[in-house]
Amino acid sequence: MAATRTAHAVWEHDLLHGHGTVKGTSGALGELAVSWSARTEASGGKTSPEELLAAAHASCFSMALAAGLARMQKPPERLRVGATATFDKVGDAWKVTTMVLDVKGTVPNLTAAEFETAAKAAGEGCPISKALKGNVEIAVHATLG
Repeated sequence: MAATRTAHAVWEHDLLHGHGTVKGTSGALGELAVSWSARTEASGGKTSPEELLAAAHASCFSMALAAGLARMQKPPERLRVGATATFDKVGDAWKVTTMVLDVKGTVPNLTAAEFETAAKAAGEGCPISKALKGNVEIAVHATLG
């Protein structure tokens, strides 16, 4: 069964001086302010598409890793995942160039090597990783602790 999720954005004025909002229809996000300067300079309390992409990737990756560890019969007690998306000018265009996933896990009876293997598999298998594949360089750093 397919699932769909919807978000809406409103933008006012030109790119450099304008501003906007984005809101998901689930109600979980609330209305979030966005601006060009939040993408390229200091966030100033506003979000950006790249921050939202990083949040989506961190949550997707954590679910994929939890599922993989459960299949190994070693479910995690806790996974803490940070995702950092880099937005940079490449030639004449802006693009998301890299996504770095830093995961720290508390997983009983699991070796560091097993954790790294499971994290690598999750990094390749989560749906957001698959959506980015071929367009964004993805790195996964995994540590137990």
